Amino acid sequence: MNIREELGRRILVIDGAMGTMIQRYKLQEADYRGERFKDWHSDVKGNNDLLCLTQPQIITEIHRQYLDAGADIIETNTFSSTSIAMADYDMQSLAYELNVAAAKCAREAVKQSGKQAWVAGAIGPLNKTLSLSPDVNNPGFRAVTFDEVVEAYYEQVKGLVDGGVDILLIETIFDTLNAKGAIFAIKKYFRDVAAEPLPIMISGTITDASGRTLSGQTLEAFYTSVAHARPLSVGLNCALGAKEMRPHIAELSQLASCFVSAYPNAGLPNAMGEYDEDPQDTGHYLEDWAREGYVNIVGGCCGTTPDHIRHIAEHVKHVNPRPLPVVEKELV
Repeated sequence: MNIREELGRRILVIDGAMGTMIQRYKLQEADYRGERFKDWHSDVKGNNDLLCLTQPQIITEIHRQYLDAGADIIETNTFSSTSIAMADYDMQSLAYELNVAAAKCAREAVKQSGKQAWVAGAIGPLNKTLSLSPDVNNPGFRAVTFDEVVEAYYEQVKGLVDGGVDILLIETIFDTLNAKGAIFAIKKYFRDVAAEPLPIMISGTITDASGRTLSGQTLEAFYTSVAHARPLSVGLNCALGAKEMRPHIAELSQLASCFVSAYPNAGLPNAMGEYDEDPQDTGHYLEDWAREGYVNIVGGCCGTTPDHIRHIAEHVKHVNPRPLPVVEKELV
């Protein structure tokens, strides 16, 4: 099934948080290590992406729960699966393998579910940024170069494509220059292999009520900066709950000539850093966005669970999707 055509017919649902679900398994250091990494020289607990190699059945099971809850799009467990991010665990050599394994976990879950669904290869932000200096005394210093960012993302894209994803999702963008590196890597990869490019989804993060990204861009500037990628969709995720994200999604829906996605957190974190928003409340918030004509793809980010996704799917299933501007229809 063509995802563009399906987005023209209905609002699609993307899955919820992976980390929140992994926490429910209460995994210990030995669980993360598995047999293969039992003698690894540093701690790996918290390296959720590694579980695609050491506990693939858990990752596949989480994907299945989201699919059973009504998700049409599931994201691979690859938020940090780049050589740059994996260097924190001295596992940079595993980057390609992690992406292949994660894509296969998601594909297996879709196969098990027996339903029509798309696998989105999740490309997260890096732990090093091109727009901001990590040294307050040296604002011109950068911990990484553009070429290094492109190289890391290129390797990730190759692994995701080889593993069988349907879409590439650049998400939780707080530094658009890093995202440009990811876009460049995607375009370069498909030129190099002379293959038909996969659709690209792009999702940024507004950090607070200022309506700006962490690197200081307004929402309009962010959209303008990534529109050249001709994405399938552009949207927002993370940082904010649905209540706080609403005005920004309303603005983006007016700016974007492509489909619009939104997957907020389950409210704002409490004093313990946990998310308390009731799944039914999340569903009502996103139904409101849908009825206002703001969105084409909805789901959840931090703190959301299959229950949240089930309510979201139920609340939007009879609501018409946001119509594309005429200019985009002509391009499609």
